[in-house]
Amino acid sequence: MLNVVRMSVLLSLLLPSLLQAADKPLREYLLGPGDLLSIHVFEEEELSLELRLSDRGTIAYPFLGEIETQGLGLAELSGLIKRGLADGYLVNPIVSITIVEYRQFYINGEVEKPGGYAYLPGLTVQKAVALAGGFTERASKEKITVVHDGAEASTPRQLGLSSAVRPGDVVTIEESFF
Repeated sequence: MLNVVRMSVLLSLLLPSLLQAADKPLREYLLGPGDLLSIHVFEEEELSLELRLSDRGTIAYPFLGEIETQGLGLAELSGLIKRGLADGYLVNPIVSITIVEYRQFYINGEVEKPGGYAYLPGLTVQKAVALAGGFTERASKEKITVVHDGAEASTPRQLGLSSAVRPGDVVTIEESFF
């Protein structure tokens, strides 16, 4: 009985944070122009390459030609290459893909060094500002917007300092008037 009480107390303490995490669904990273990939085909060195996605989001891969990769996850691209190589080239190819370098994000407005910077997983607005040399004297820490790369790039969204930044995002730090 004591263990049941302990479990219910523990669950009541953890449940709010578990529900909050459930509100933020984890999405697989989607590839886009500028990403640098390492494609490794087991025991096939000539098919193991590092390739950067073109501005159209494609790669040129041996035997398979140009592959449209923009918007695919790593598992989807791996499966696509595996199926292509298995179709007349290799018997049961083993393909693994890793991201060597993510595409840049951009930060402009009231930061010391606006521009494009290498994305790192776990990047927040506060970390992005630090990479850009910090806020200027006139920067507003409340008026921060982002335009996401891709299909949802139509309108700027308001962000806080702890908000996540994604590859290809354009973050703007507005000016404060007081």
